[in-house]
Formats: sequence, structure tokens, C-alpha cells
Amino acid sequence: MVNNKNFIKNIKISLVFNIIIAVLTLLAAIFMFTGFKFMDEEPLLESTKLGIFKFFTVDSNLFMAIVAIIFAIKEISVLRGKSHSIGKNYYILKLMGTSAVALTFLVVFCYLGFIVEGGVIRLLKNNNLFLHLIIPLLSIFTFIFFEKNNKITIKNTLWGALPAVIYSIFYTINVLTHIENGSVSIQYDFYAFVQGGLWQIAIVIPLMYLFSYIISLTLWTFNRKKK
Repeated sequence: MVNNKNFIKNIKISLVFNIIIAVLTLLAAIFMFTGFKFMDEEPLLESTKLGIFKFFTVDSNLFMAIVAIIFAIKEISVLRGKSHSIGKNYYILKLMGTSAVALTFLVVFCYLGFIVEGGVIRLLKNNNLFLHLIIPLLSIFTFIFFEKNNKITIKNTLWGALPAVIYSIFYTINVLTHIENGSVSIQYDFYAFVQGGLWQIAIVIPLMYLFSYIISLTLWTFNRKKK
């Protein structure tokens, strides 16, 4: 398998993109953590210090960066001849990370962009330019075009929804523990999922699971090698 020129070429390209993804994520996380701004506009859906981890945007991108690093290490091993192929579990991890940042991208462009003041453009300022747009697109592009494989099965696509499921547990707990007079402040319901009433959480969460799985299934479909 390692003698396949096209396979080696794709690994080299994928390796470059994975390194870029990891570096950009690290920079964006550091900038957000320290409150650094490179655009002259007040950040939206951002925080500083440990507060950055309350956002799925940050968590999904950091997870993607970790996966990219793990995948890159394996790719280097293959290129050096220490491994003959990339195992199935590595591809499943890549599917999970890519699904997570793809969810971030789509939520911004299909939901948040319509409810925040300033629209989508406002959500692409400062560090969010990387976290909401550049890193998700790079991740999707890399997975679909340069990491094609037939090792992931349709059953494995369920793993792609796991990051959203884990985050939903945190978000639900955060909402339910900050109820005052039957409602939750936007400070704690920062994605405005239950601003119309707590009952909405029973609809939003299942829809988010379904949406996450559809994303994973779609990525898997485009990632598969054509025989």
C-alpha cells in the first residue's frame, strides 16, 4: 500500500493541512484565551481564559486539532516506512473531529448568523474567523479529498455525533442549573436554544443529534473511495 504513489501523495498533502489546522487552532485558542484582537471590533460569542471552553466552537476546534496532530504523527510514520497503512481507528477519529467542526460551521451559517446582530459577518471577526470558517473548511476539504478510505463502515458514522452528544450534556446541565423565574439568561444560554422557553430543549437537543449524524453520514459518503 505504501508503494502506491497516489496514496503517498495524498498523505503528504494531508500532513501539511493537518499541521496547518493544528497551528491555526493553537494560535486562535491562545489569542482568545488572552483576549487578543486583530480586528477593530468587539468580539461576539467569545470569552477569555478558561471561559473559552464553554463554547462548542472552541471545544470542537481543539478536538479537531488534537485529532489532526495524532493523524499527522501516524502519517509521518507511514512516510518513514515505520507503518504500512493508517488504521481504521485513526480515520474514525478524523471523522469525529471533522464532523464536530462541520457542525460548528453549519450552526454559524444556518442558525446563529440569522439571530445575532450583525449577522454572519459579525461571527467571522477576530479569532472566530479561524474557528468558524477557515479551520472547519480546511478540515472538511482535507478529509474529503486527501484522506479517502474504505475502512470506515456505515455503523462507524455514529461516532461522528459523539462530540455533539458530550457537549449537549454540559450545555443542558448549564441551562438547568441557571433557571430563574422559569427562564435562563442569555449569559448561560449563549446559543439561545431555550430563550423561547425551557420546553425547547426537548426539541433542540434531539434535532442537534440528528443534524450531527447527518453531517457525519454525509462526510463519510464523500470520503469513501470509489471502487
